[in-house]
Amino acid sequence: MKTKAMAFAGLALMLGGVLSGCANNANDAANQQTMNAEAVSTPWIATKNTTRINTSDPVLAAVLVSQSLWTAQTNNNRPSSVVLTSVDNWQIAAVSADLIHHPSNGPVLFFNKDGLSEATVHELKRLKPLGADSNEGMQAVIVGPVPDSVMVQLQELKLKVDTIAGNDPAEVAQAIDAYYAKVAGEQPPGVIIGSMDRPEYTLPAVNWIAHMPEPLLYVSKNDIPAATVEALRARNGKARIYIIGPEKAVSAGVEQKLAEYGQVTRISGEDPFANAVAFAQFKDAASGFGWGITTPGHNVSLLPENEPLLAVAAAPLSHLGKHAPLIFTQKDHLPDAVMNYSMALQPKFIESPAEGPYSHAWITGGTDTVSARTQSEIDDMLEISPASGGNPHAGH
Repeated sequence: MKTKAMAFAGLALMLGGVLSGCANNANDAANQQTMNAEAVSTPWIATKNTTRINTSDPVLAAVLVSQSLWTAQTNNNRPSSVVLTSVDNWQIAAVSADLIHHPSNGPVLFFNKDGLSEATVHELKRLKPLGADSNEGMQAVIVGPVPDSVMVQLQELKLKVDTIAGNDPAEVAQAIDAYYAKVAGEQPPGVIIGSMDRPEYTLPAVNWIAHMPEPLLYVSKNDIPAATVEALRARNGKARIYIIGPEKAVSAGVEQKLAEYGQVTRISGEDPFANAVAFAQFKDAASGFGWGITTPGHNVSLLPENEPLLAVAAAPLSHLGKHAPLIFTQKDHLPDAVMNYSMALQPKFIESPAEGPYSHAWITGGTDTVSARTQSEIDDMLEISPASGGNPHAGH
């Protein structure tokens, strides 16, 4: 059995070969795809309606998500910059997703107390970030506390780096809000308020902030940190505040206090699964906030509710390709709320399945995190079927 170190080394070998030389050489690209398959034991597993990022290690998952979205064959599919943050703090990692779309158009990649993994270093070399025009050509933004070893590694890579420092999640969230406003030239009136103590209710917000400008700001169940108050006051009483999660995560008392800073709407479900579905379905017609996904022809991102760093690694799946809200599932089966939601997303055809549209699901995590049976179950639930019911392939 391979050790984790061997797994890292194997992935590093693969990444080192991917597009390191002649990016426009078709033969090299084909050879690198072969190396991909040989160096890593099935990094992706696809069925007709699903694609699995096949690792439960957040560091490696972030690399594979990056490879899936940024092919780096030409400047058109290179990121402007990347977001770098610690794998040891889910709260800070989660709010850093606000930088995925703007200014970065790039992935979140992780470091730990020992620095950047070899796999992550190779991915940075492969990506060759272009530098964000709206952010003084920055090629990487580091969020939160950073070890000296990471700075040394980035200097060796000759990347132009900016930092958003801080150790307190609420303060870092406020700093990201201010940073975004400075880079974008305007501050979005909308904000998402989530619990810094209950990731299973807060994390569906991460896919939205990776996709749209609204930041994620933190509260505890019964208190609003000073940094969050400062961010809300910056909106001069006109904030559009969306609380994610039920009262057991963010109390009614906190909701009442938040109303001092603007209009408050709560989006919630009774458990993490129903909560994530409610967030994916929600749409504020007045402001345009929310996915509003209630019909076939859409994509979702599935992972367990107890893997917060995997959720952050997968957040860019809502930014490019088939933009996907985050939906939580259980390891061995789809919860009732997710099963019912999948039924709403299942495409129906009148005469032929070639009519479309089609739905799709990303799954992040190995089979130790989301079982093969669960992948099969969601694949079945998203299969296009006749509007009249019955066997979708009868008569073919």
